[in-house]
Amino acid sequence: MADPSSYRPRPGEIPDSPGVYRFRDEHRRVIYVGKAKSLRQRLASYFQDIAGLHPRTATMVTTAASVEWTVVSTEVEALQLEYSWIKEYDPRFNVKYRDDKSYPSLAVTLDEQYPRVQVMRGPKKKGVRYFGPYGHAWAIRETVDLMLRVFPVRTCSAGVFKRSAQIGRPCLLGYIGKCSAPCVGRISPEDHRELAEEFCDFMAGRTGTYLSRLEKEMHAAAEEMEYEKAARLRDDIGALRRAMEKNAVVLADATDADLIAVAEDELEAAVQIFHVRGGRVRGQRGWVTDKVEAVDTAGLVEHALQQLYGEESGESVPKEVLVPVVPEDAPALGQWLAERRGSQVSLRVPQRGDKKSLMETVHRNAQQSLALHKTKRASDLTTRSRALEEIAEALELDGAPLRIECFDISHLQGDDVVASMVVFEDGLARKSEYRRFQVKSFAGQDDVRSMHEVVSRRFRRYLQEKLKTGEWAPEDGEPEDDGRPKRFAYPPQLVVVDGGQPQVAAAKRALDELGIDDVAVCGLAKRLEEVWLPGEDDPVVLPRTSEGLYLLQRVRDEAHRFAIQYQRNKRGKRLKAGPLDEVPGLGESRRLALVKHFGSVKKLRQATIDQICEVPGIGRKTAETVAAALAQAVPAGPAVNMATGEIIEDDAPAPAGTPSERGTEQ
Repeated sequence: MADPSSYRPRPGEIPDSPGVYRFRDEHRRVIYVGKAKSLRQRLASYFQDIAGLHPRTATMVTTAASVEWTVVSTEVEALQLEYSWIKEYDPRFNVKYRDDKSYPSLAVTLDEQYPRVQVMRGPKKKGVRYFGPYGHAWAIRETVDLMLRVFPVRTCSAGVFKRSAQIGRPCLLGYIGKCSAPCVGRISPEDHRELAEEFCDFMAGRTGTYLSRLEKEMHAAAEEMEYEKAARLRDDIGALRRAMEKNAVVLADATDADLIAVAEDELEAAVQIFHVRGGRVRGQRGWVTDKVEAVDTAGLVEHALQQLYGEESGESVPKEVLVPVVPEDAPALGQWLAERRGSQVSLRVPQRGDKKSLMETVHRNAQQSLALHKTKRASDLTTRSRALEEIAEALELDGAPLRIECFDISHLQGDDVVASMVVFEDGLARKSEYRRFQVKSFAGQDDVRSMHEVVSRRFRRYLQEKLKTGEWAPEDGEPEDDGRPKRFAYPPQLVVVDGGQPQVAAAKRALDELGIDDVAVCGLAKRLEEVWLPGEDDPVVLPRTSEGLYLLQRVRDEAHRFAIQYQRNKRGKRLKAGPLDEVPGLGESRRLALVKHFGSVKKLRQATIDQICEVPGIGRKTAETVAAALAQAVPAGPAVNMATGEIIEDDAPAPAGTPSERGTEQ
């Protein structure tokens, strides 16, 4: 524990101007990021008598070993820099909201030739129009099912679309009138895009004009005695009205606004957001956070605004943001929001009328969310604590294994041998820490040898990270560190391997070879769910009702799932590989350029060297290599992707390689 006076800046060093500051610990890791109108006044508040500080602030300043700052021109720049540094460094003492669920959104892929309507989760993609988020995926599907009657936009996947185009027959939705069937040319790309844009306009709240137009068309058809057309239009209007009824009108003046409410206690806070578009609630989401820093309601609102709009732009930022308390830096926040939207944004507290009543409803939702979270957490915490204590007692550990890592090997008859590492902290999965490995040192099937290689690589990286952070600093000086969280910096208290005595012995041997003697090892065999320890002839048998056994099973099953998923991805990628993938020196960009220029691998195979040289970026030597490789590759019958059953046509463009997922250890 450091004394804050040991790293306090000298008087006059800190500038009296806006800026952003970072506290670092003794290993140079960033542990807190903050901003201030006046760096001098704000930083001085941290170096007063520790007894007068908030307990959380006191913990932070005694954990820190240094402080540094960056001066900016305006408070808006400070806000932007603070947000980017919190995202980059993930400081342990900053409030970080976590979604209490992964909310689905209704997405329209306007970046495709034939836009598709689908349910999407996760980060937003460029060129895709989003509506929501919604509380449940089924709510989106019900709405879309009603809308497709009037806006028959494509909803099928790329594989189904391609297959229908090849056989010349649309899918079932095309036959029942809920898809305009662009796959078989029933509608032009331009008309289909216009249909998708009308769908987006209706979902965005511009409903009155469209309904009025349909009603006029219905009356005109009835006057001309086209009764079937009039009846169809009547049913279309009814379907649209039912879709609209799913989102209740809450603000009569067709307001576009986001309402943010906060419920909190001493330790935690819950945030609820209602997205209102066209006077209707179009989406709802919520976050829960631990109050790891001394922060009031205004500070929580400011953090929520950064989390909500930090990656947004354009119409995703509403004209009006209603909050329970105006943050201290409201003018800077308002300007920041306006820059992200491209026009003025109103940030205020509703005082009366429908908006205040709706804010009270949002606040009640936040209170219920916090109460439900605390109830679940109390139950889960008790169960997890008992499970960890049972594991520690059964394995005779010095303390509860707060961090558990589990390794599993996966392959298909000796091909595509991979491994997974999953991490559980305090009995909960920490998916951001998951890692995947390719077994490189040998070919073939040998689970024991694979386990030894993977555990060795993981803990060799751990020793390297200790060296980088200065915990094993060489005598000639302390190495620099950029403050970012490290991939392999934290050791587990317990390593679990999927297997019995041989796999446990391999993992233990890997640790012994690296000189690591403070990490326990065990194995969980699938057949009888026995726990094996290194050097023991008999397994440890936990009761079938044991919470500790249940936790070990969940850890093992998660490692198995993650390994199988990676192995299937690798196998699918290998099965989809074409002859161009084997050409040395030919990267993905030039492969795609070749296929796009000639239209297919078959036509490329028939081209001359001079014709191949016409492709931008392809020189004569590369063209000769491509021609030779294609000449040696004898065209076979159509390949089949065994993972999906899809026929891989030679006339189709060669699929691009699947990008590596986050956390892959090559």
